[in-house]
Amino acid sequence: MLILGIETSCDETAAAVLQDDTILSSVVSSQVKVHEKYGGVVPELASRHHLENIDTVLSMALEESGAGLPDLEGVAVTRGPGLVGSLLVGISVAKALAYVLRIPLAGVNHLEGHARSPFLEKRDLPLPAICLVASGGHTEIVEAREWHRYRILGSTRDDAAGEAFDKVAILLRLGYPGGPAIDRLARHGNPRAVAFPRARLEPDSLDFSFSGLKTAVRNHVKARGAAESLPEAERADVAASFQEAVVEVLAEKLLRAAEQARVSTVVLAGGVAANRALRERLGGACAAKGWAFAVP
Repeated sequence: MLILGIETSCDETAAAVLQDDTILSSVVSSQVKVHEKYGGVVPELASRHHLENIDTVLSMALEESGAGLPDLEGVAVTRGPGLVGSLLVGISVAKALAYVLRIPLAGVNHLEGHARSPFLEKRDLPLPAICLVASGGHTEIVEAREWHRYRILGSTRDDAAGEAFDKVAILLRLGYPGGPAIDRLARHGNPRAVAFPRARLEPDSLDFSFSGLKTAVRNHVKARGAAESLPEAERADVAASFQEAVVEVLAEKLLRAAEQARVSTVVLAGGVAANRALRERLGGACAAKGWAFAVP
């Protein structure tokens, strides 16, 4: 079945064409340059740029796949969660295409899309699986016994992990988006240089909390003076220590969830899945236990 996928949940306009489970094309138009001067995504600007870019992105995705609109047999679109204005653009286009072409339309949950993305590359991964979805807006541990049936085992009680990365990057004057910037700088720092707190909450809790960690970084930087005046080596130490605090808790709780559920397939997804330290920590731990590990 030839399917067109459309994604406009936040600040990237994306489209892909799939033949069954094979990705024929994938086109993404980023809005980083639009939002970086504000230190985060501005919803009104995001939705306007989706309107400007979606026709071009769709045309490029179809051209790269070698398919035309009459060839499509279905349309899938992100229906949420996400920014309302941004979602509306993609959903409106998907509805119009499905109506005109008289083909089925499927609304896809944003977080389920994250969780299932590694299975496009590793189709032999067995279920059940424990998945950590970590992004700028979400941090959740989800158990998937079978597709479309999920159980949330833990989630953040305040900030998402990706949001914490973005806010700390602003404190350190590293720009936006913060995740890649902190990841790069942390490679040159000592992850044990600053003893930032780890919020583990109740003994059996699989929930997360990053607001206290974010405050601790802010207080540390403030006590040392302006971020611009910190030596590069010291900024690297702060970035590495902050990253270690986040990675340690994310990995610890994800692995504990897998042990408690007696599941040996571990999945990492979402924007924070690009973090080198988190991938290495989870990959090494799963290999030591003989578990399957997947990340996009």
